[in-house]
Amino acid sequence: MTEVVVYSKPGCCLCDDVKEKLEVLQRTHAFRLRVVNILEDPQAYRKFEEEIPVVFINGKKAFKYYLNEEQFLKKLA
Repeated sequence: MTEVVVYSKPGCCLCDDVKEKLEVLQRTHAFRLRVVNILEDPQAYRKFEEEIPVVFINGKKAFKYYLNEEQFLKKLA
């Protein structure tokens, strides 16, 4: 199954928007969603502090700051 990972942090409105879109998409498309709070992961914090939200699909960076649903579905296929 495809794994989608979102690096985010609490209080980030862009992060909340991306997570909400992914949760809606997950209802109709098969993928495993994992959210990583960069405040709880020092390595992720150093790497993504200024780039959140960041979305990876099967280990490849797919989106930064926003999520285009049409492009996401193409990458998911």
